Amino acid sequence: KMTQQMRDLQLAQARKPPGPSSPNAAKRLYRNLSGKFRVNYTSFDESSLAGRGEKEKLRKSYLFQSNAALFEAVELQDLDRVQELLKQYSPEELDLNTPNSEGLLPLDIAIMTNNAPIARALLQAGAKESPHFVSLESRSLHLSTLVREAEQRVNELTAQVVNEAPNVDCSEKEKQLKAWEWRYRLYKRMKAGFEHARVPDTPANVQLSVASSSSVQVTFWEPLSVNSAVVTKYKVEWSCSPTFSPLLGEAVIDKLKNLHFTIRGLVSGTAYYVRVSAYNMKGWGPPQASVPAFAIPSNWREYDGRAPRRRGQAEALDHLLGQVKTVHQHCVCHEPCKNQPQSRKHSVSKSLKHLFHPGSKFLKTLKRGLYLTAIFYKDDNILVTHEDQIPVVEIDDTYSCLLMQDFLWFTKVSCMWDEILWLRQCVTVSQSSCSCILQTRFKMLLAISQMQGLLGIQDLGQVFFEPVKDKQGNILIVTLKEVKTNQTFESVRWVPICKLQTSRKSVSSPEEPTALDTLLISIQDKLAYHQRSGHALSPGLYLGYLKLCSAVDQIRVLVPERLPNILCHVKIRSNPNISREEWEWLQKMASVEEAVPVEPEAETSQNHLFQELQVAIKELMTLVNIPLQEAKDFRLYSQEVLDFGGQVSFLLLLPPSDDVCTAPGQNNPYTPRSGFLTLPLQIFELGETG
Repeated sequence: KMTQQMRDLQLAQARKPPGPSSPNAAKRLYRNLSGKFRVNYTSFDESSLAGRGEKEKLRKSYLFQSNAALFEAVELQDLDRVQELLKQYSPEELDLNTPNSEGLLPLDIAIMTNNAPIARALLQAGAKESPHFVSLESRSLHLSTLVREAEQRVNELTAQVVNEAPNVDCSEKEKQLKAWEWRYRLYKRMKAGFEHARVPDTPANVQLSVASSSSVQVTFWEPLSVNSAVVTKYKVEWSCSPTFSPLLGEAVIDKLKNLHFTIRGLVSGTAYYVRVSAYNMKGWGPPQASVPAFAIPSNWREYDGRAPRRRGQAEALDHLLGQVKTVHQHCVCHEPCKNQPQSRKHSVSKSLKHLFHPGSKFLKTLKRGLYLTAIFYKDDNILVTHEDQIPVVEIDDTYSCLLMQDFLWFTKVSCMWDEILWLRQCVTVSQSSCSCILQTRFKMLLAISQMQGLLGIQDLGQVFFEPVKDKQGNILIVTLKEVKTNQTFESVRWVPICKLQTSRKSVSSPEEPTALDTLLISIQDKLAYHQRSGHALSPGLYLGYLKLCSAVDQIRVLVPERLPNILCHVKIRSNPNISREEWEWLQKMASVEEAVPVEPEAETSQNHLFQELQVAIKELMTLVNIPLQEAKDFRLYSQEVLDFGGQVSFLLLLPPSDDVCTAPGQNNPYTPRSGFLTLPLQIFELGETG
């Protein structure tokens, strides 16, 4: 086989112009001597590529070269090049787990040369060890064979170089000799690395936690010892006995990007013991028991049998809404609007070409009154009318009611953009004539219908948390909606936001800008708020801080600017579940009257939660700019854990009773640093998604 490979190599070299000899050239020659780098490699000759396009030829050639480049980078211990290739190509494109003709994989070479950084990079990408090594004996025999064959080839080439007269063939054989000598040294280094390696130590920091009423989660670190070979997989075992006899189950983890495992399908209320062991090329190391030694699957609700707060609420509301609709179908107020669905259907079907029609009812300037504006944006562009104006329609030119009440009602209507016609039928002109509030709300519904009809879009997006006002008496209610790139619209005019801001001719003075000017000046802030309010927290348990402040017509809540749909918070841990034992300890702590809480026993889940809470409280106090010594007067909300979708949960930290809500005119001695804002409580409740 080797002789045939050498003939192929000599023919290939004869076709190439002679070049300068270098160590890299020798290493590349070594790569060619492998004959093939993958078991299923097909040589790139004309017959194998017959009938294929030139593009396919280039692609396969390129991928083959990337596979060869990865082997070479691992052999040369070039970590930067290995990381670059892993980032540039997928594992499938690199043939990461297909052995070469010597039965080796890139990971085999890395771990047997004890190159831990490269081995870890390969493992993170999903690399595996060669399936040829089914035992320690087979690996040792394989390495001995590779060393012996390489040594034999070196001796043969040395004799040929010494005995032959200097010529072209002799020069080629000298290059081959250098490459085989380099290969011989590599195999000897791999064999020595294998012989000197030992089984791995125990995994470090094996932590066990309760994930739910039927599961536990174990997390761990790789062994701390640096003297053993690289760990390539882990084994998690569990049992109801501390002696692990009998075993209830085990799982092998060979995807090492995240060192954790969730054991599912367990019995609630039963104690489970867990241990973890590590594996390298010398075999399995000793197991390490978890801390705490066991965990009991449970959930905090089992403490008092409490049902989820939101269970069935959405279904109940849908049912209630259906009942209301049924009643209104037979109501007298429904009659005047029976013919409206036809006209509404026609208006909604119109495309956005109305934005550019001279007869559009969009407003260019504001008089004293209440208005609705819809901001549609995509990347850094914004949707405008044919006159380069943000779409604005009038709600009421004689508005004199209580703005905050009507505004909060409008935000609730924004949850039912598709039901505007039905809502208009419920609030008819005859009914609204007897009330200023009903008149305004009927006009709001008319304005929404007008905006939907002119734009040809029903969903106007999310309402910004406060209206934009000016000193001339104008009030703008602003809705915001991001247009996804895969959405298609007809005859849309998109204008860069910066261009709209610079080209608009202001009709007001800088000292007293109109509401439209104020909107344009602050539009980036509003778009940033809209984008941030759609973000979600990563799974975990969080500590939230509840701080309210009241005004004459509303209560506002303190939130972070970077995530305004969530209370001020810090992360306690990645596991969102609070076990029954942990909740029971929290209840006892809440009932203790002295300032210093009862510290739980060491090596228990309660103690871990206690330590995590101490760290989280310090971090949260610093975040909201409250001196740590004040924390002694704060308390944990012990009535419930706030659950959001099963993946995010909150414990609430409350100020002293008198300071939970700051009254109008009351001085707050601890003002949060920048990066926070206060939202109307109703707006926060609508936007809260967890």
